[in-house]
Amino acid sequence: MQSCITCSMPFEESHVNDIALETEWGPVCKFDSEMKEGKMVMKSPEAIFDGGIEFYAMTCTDGDKALAEKLTRRNMRTLPYWQSHHFALLDGVEATDAEHDAAMAKLQNMSIH
Repeated sequence: MQSCITCSMPFEESHVNDIALETEWGPVCKFDSEMKEGKMVMKSPEAIFDGGIEFYAMTCTDGDKALAEKLTRRNMRTLPYWQSHHFALLDGVEATDAEHDAAMAKLQNMSIH
């Protein structure tokens, strides 16, 4: 299964056609891409990080932005793209195993695919 290199969103079910950009590192979803000067490009790392916070806050942290930030950091740190493209927001506290597991359980129960 393919997934977005910047946020790990799986390209399946309702997101099967959400690839907006193909890069040398792999596909990038439409949420982490934008049109600039007539060309589709990857959003800034900071914008992608903020999008992750928004996603987790809306879906599985009941609006807790601090927890959403920790979940975003944990998710992004696991992705090979960010392991080789480090940026400052990746430094800091990440979600614990318990926080991560609880959030992933909420996501699975929501069937947000």
